Amino acid sequence: MFDNVWLIPLFPLIGFLINGLLGKKIKNETVIGSIGALAVFASFIVSVMTFIKLIGLPSAERSVNVKIFTWMTAGTFNADIAFLIDPLSCLMLLVVTGIGTLIHIYSIGYMHGEEGFYRFFAYLNLFVFSMLLLVTGNNLLLMFVGWEGVGLCSYLLIGYYFHKKSAGDAGKKAFVMNRVGDFGFLLGTFTLFWWLGQNHGIWTIQFTELASNANLFPTGGVVTIITLCFFLGATGKSAQIPLYTWLPDAMEGPTPVSALIHAATMVTAGVYMIARMSYLFIRSPETMMTVAVIGACTAFFAATIGTAQNDIKRVLAYSTVSQLGYMFLAMGVGAFTAGVFHLMTHAFFKACLFLGSGAVIHSMHGALHHVHSHDDAQDMRNMGGLAKYMPMTYGTFLVATIAIAGIPGFSGFFSKDEILWQAFANPLHGGLNMLLWGLGACAALMTAFYMFRLVFMTFHGSCRIKPGAEKHLHESPMVIVFPLIVLAILSIVGGYIGLPKLIGDLFGGIPNYLEHYLEPVFANANAYIQAHTHHGHHSHALEWGLMGTSVVIAVVGISVAYLLYIASPEIPKKFTSAFPALHRAVYNKWYIDELYDFLIVNPCKALGRFLWKGFDVLVVDGIVNGVAHVVMAFGGVIRYMQTGQIYNYAWSMAFGVVVIIGYYLFK
Repeated sequence: MFDNVWLIPLFPLIGFLINGLLGKKIKNETVIGSIGALAVFASFIVSVMTFIKLIGLPSAERSVNVKIFTWMTAGTFNADIAFLIDPLSCLMLLVVTGIGTLIHIYSIGYMHGEEGFYRFFAYLNLFVFSMLLLVTGNNLLLMFVGWEGVGLCSYLLIGYYFHKKSAGDAGKKAFVMNRVGDFGFLLGTFTLFWWLGQNHGIWTIQFTELASNANLFPTGGVVTIITLCFFLGATGKSAQIPLYTWLPDAMEGPTPVSALIHAATMVTAGVYMIARMSYLFIRSPETMMTVAVIGACTAFFAATIGTAQNDIKRVLAYSTVSQLGYMFLAMGVGAFTAGVFHLMTHAFFKACLFLGSGAVIHSMHGALHHVHSHDDAQDMRNMGGLAKYMPMTYGTFLVATIAIAGIPGFSGFFSKDEILWQAFANPLHGGLNMLLWGLGACAALMTAFYMFRLVFMTFHGSCRIKPGAEKHLHESPMVIVFPLIVLAILSIVGGYIGLPKLIGDLFGGIPNYLEHYLEPVFANANAYIQAHTHHGHHSHALEWGLMGTSVVIAVVGISVAYLLYIASPEIPKKFTSAFPALHRAVYNKWYIDELYDFLIVNPCKALGRFLWKGFDVLVVDGIVNGVAHVVMAFGGVIRYMQTGQIYNYAWSMAFGVVVIIGYYLFK
């Protein structure tokens, strides 16, 4: 029934090969872009067909392994090239291929005229292929191939403008920091494989077999070690404390790359991996608490930084780090469905926001180029009043901003509110719940503030662009605007598949479709929670109260942004003058990069220089060169025995004869 699922990752791979090998000869941008976009769109069509087939099955049968061929065999261990088709992987397929298609279409217009156009689309297709392999692989080894693939592609695409040192440095930073996390992923895989094989004779890393044997794992102990290792991998890929600093620097890549990384591919990998292995994570209270605390702290910490940034893409980057923190908070409190729900809705509005920012930057670049200005086209302080020049971009951007702020009726409200409710009411962490909710609520307040600060500084007020440049500002072409419209619509309607029961009951008992859909995937974890925790009863009044509080928080954040950047724009200057040290600290990202440089990067460089100049040059090279000098000196002596001159050889023979005769005469 699912024999064609192998086509889903194959199409982007074919697109990568065609554009990568032949793109330089094809040269035509329309053809290159169409090949890249159609490859991902074909995967989307097959994904939709697969999804329809899956929901046609009974709920208990919605988990199908599709083996393509045996990859490697060692004794009783087999690793296959095989795909796991279940509700979770199908949802991820639709998100990755659907949003990936829109980003590819957008890129045709955005990247027009760029050097290496074919290379960009080849990398983009390879990125989608790697992510599809990650989310469909039926075992940890195949997931790791996709895991490493997205890491490679992020390096290639972040450093796309490799002639810029900052882009090259950002690409290397992302690659190195992710290697730290990947080491944790490998350790977790090895420990899991060894423990299950040694203790129970089950040598497997296949997800369905691990899930069916989840009851063999004890609570805590080795499971804590395994899951913490995997969580280290997740913190790298999904940019959580302490491995988050690579993601804001990833803005050095073209804007479509930022959208793809933040919305559909790489940063969602860690969340997906924890959701996929929820049956293991739930068996370690220590790991669950760690995930929840790290997620809540990341959501709060990144939001503080976002309040003071002026680069439009950097604000969105810290917003992503913060929203990923919400997803990890959900995972840490056992609300796996809520975490996946926010992953999906965030993909809609964050892709819209990044692509919208790209449209703004695209227009700003063109306008500044006409007046030969070197002002930063990404600095919001150079913008203002763009709504009248770019009404479609403004409208879609505003919709996505309302969604991420958590205003009722938009997708972000439903998923974010569900996470905050679960953080408050979950049965796992007891007295810690209030702190988790408080951090999440504060992050929500700051999110509403800094996102509307971005909107007001960019689209409202007076235009602050270089005089004479405003007449060159214009709306982007339809190839750029069309994806924004689709994503704005999804930012509105995307949340209605996960209506909380409280709201669903108001409208005649509308069910939470997403919860029912994902129920088979998280049945094991949910059953464990039911069996091992005490569920306190929370009244509907409390839930309504917290929901209302979330709305008030969002409105307050928006109101403060309006006050500071529309009604009284002089206040921010007064504030920064009154608290210059605080502003500098937040603007400089709390100096975390500098701290990492001091504690880790510079000592590693110093150690490297010592090993190079102290050990390698003096010791290793000294020994090698010393041996060479000895040999050369010895050769310099004995070379006089082979001069090539006959009279030297004659004198040597005569001398030898004299010595021999003298020896026998005087012996």
